Amino acid sequence: MALMAAPPWPPSVAGEAETSRLLARQSRLSWPLSPVPVITKYFDAPETPFGPGHRGVDLAAVPGQDVLAADAGVVVFAGSVGGRPVLSVDHDGGLRTTYEPVVPKVAVGEQVYRGQVLGTVLAGHPGCTVAACLHWGVRRGEEYVDPLALTGEVGEYRLKPWGGGR
Repeated sequence: MALMAAPPWPPSVAGEAETSRLLARQSRLSWPLSPVPVITKYFDAPETPFGPGHRGVDLAAVPGQDVLAADAGVVVFAGSVGGRPVLSVDHDGGLRTTYEPVVPKVAVGEQVYRGQVLGTVLAGHPGCTVAACLHWGVRRGEEYVDPLALTGEVGEYRLKPWGGGR
């Protein structure tokens, strides 16, 4: 029987780099912008299906920046929703990613690969505090999920009252 030494504590810089590499490899989705963007607005799950919330994250971009497929899939929508250009891709495991506002370079029914250019970011996303923002949403079935959780990143968390408290 072989004995293995425990890793040093706290982890060495090499250990942290290896952990980051493993997390990146295990991430379900990749970032839709490169380099990794600044998050201008975090996910805020609605309490009810039609309640208020923010069903995705807003990512700082520049007008005309390439939008990349977060994973392999099939383009299921490329059109206008509420006057804004939107693009959606279905992925294995029941995930659907949505990107807006985007000028598409792909067509409905087209298979795309992870990292493929889907289109370009347009300026004009409501509430964007920089030149342009990409709104990136993810659904699993009918439930909206935090895209950051699927990239291996930690999102912003807010504690909400549980009820019955003092």
